[in-house]
Amino acid sequence: MDLYRVKIGSVEHIIPIILAVIIAVVIVKLAKSKSNTIKERISFLLSLFVSLVVIVFHLKKALFDSYSIQEDLPLYLCSLLAILIPVYTYCRRFWMFEVLVFWIIVGTLQGVITPDIEIGFPSFDYFRYWIVHLGLLVIISYEIIVFKLRPKWRSVLKSFLAFQVYVAIIFGLNKVLNSNYGYLNQKPKSTSILDYLGDWPYYVFKADVILLVAFIVVFLIFKASEVKLFSK
Repeated sequence: MDLYRVKIGSVEHIIPIILAVIIAVVIVKLAKSKSNTIKERISFLLSLFVSLVVIVFHLKKALFDSYSIQEDLPLYLCSLLAILIPVYTYCRRFWMFEVLVFWIIVGTLQGVITPDIEIGFPSFDYFRYWIVHLGLLVIISYEIIVFKLRPKWRSVLKSFLAFQVYVAIIFGLNKVLNSNYGYLNQKPKSTSILDYLGDWPYYVFKADVILLVAFIVVFLIFKASEVKLFSK
C-alpha cells in the first residue's frame, strides 16, 4: 500500500476533523443531562483514551520499530499534553485549566490546520496524530461547554509563562540530545506558520510573540462570547 505524507486540504485531512466535530457534539449532548460525577468521569475516560493511544504508540515503536531519542520521545507539545491530560481531568484544578486551555486551542489547532503527518492513512501514526490533536480539542471543548469553565485575564499570563518554562526545558534537552523537539532548532518539513517568520533563531522569538498575541485573541473571544450570552 502506498503510504504518503498527508497534504493540507486532502480527504485524509478533512474527514478526521468532521468526525471529531460530530463526536464532540454527541458527547456534549449526552453529558449535559448527567450528574457532575458522570460528566467528570466522561472527561477522564476521554483523556485516558487519548493518553493511552500515545503511550501504546511509543511502546510499539520502541519494541518493534526503530526508536530514536533524538526524534521519537513524546516531548512535542501536543504529545506531552496528551500524556498529561488525565492528570487534569482527574485532579480538576482550575490553574491547570488556565494553562491548558490556551496551549491546546492555539497549539493543537495549528497542528490541525497544518498537519505534520509523514505517513498517511491507514498507518498507526496517522491515527495517533489525529486522536491526539483532535482529542485534545474535544476534551477542552467539553470542559468549556459542559462545565462552563472560562479563563481569566491572569490565565493568559499564567499560560504564557508556563510555556516559557516548557520552551526552556525543551531547549536544554535539545542541546543534550542533539534533537529538534518543539522545532526550536529547525522548522518542520511540512508547511507551517514558521515558514513565514524568517530563519533561525528569529522565527523562535517571533513565534513566541505571535503565541502571546494568539493567547490574548483567544481570551478576547471568550470575553466577547460572554457579553453576547449575557446580553440576550
